[in-house]
Amino acid sequence: MVERTIKKSDEPLGRTQLWKVLPKKIMYPTFKEIIDYLEASNKIMYDKTGKIAWIAGDNPKLRKFFKSSVKLR
Repeated sequence: MVERTIKKSDEPLGRTQLWKVLPKKIMYPTFKEIIDYLEASNKIMYDKTGKIAWIAGDNPKLRKFFKSSVKLR
């Protein structure tokens, strides 16, 4: 459910914004665990403003997201 919502979003969402737009409400600690898992498995990433975007597979939104992300060394 969380994965689907992230994939379908037109633009990256913040953690709280994403939690509020989920079709079914889940407890916030559970939601945080899901987000941590998705980040650890390289399915999502955060941009410099803390917004979440789906990066797994070929994604046109990913190219836009990389342009706004912070470069590390």
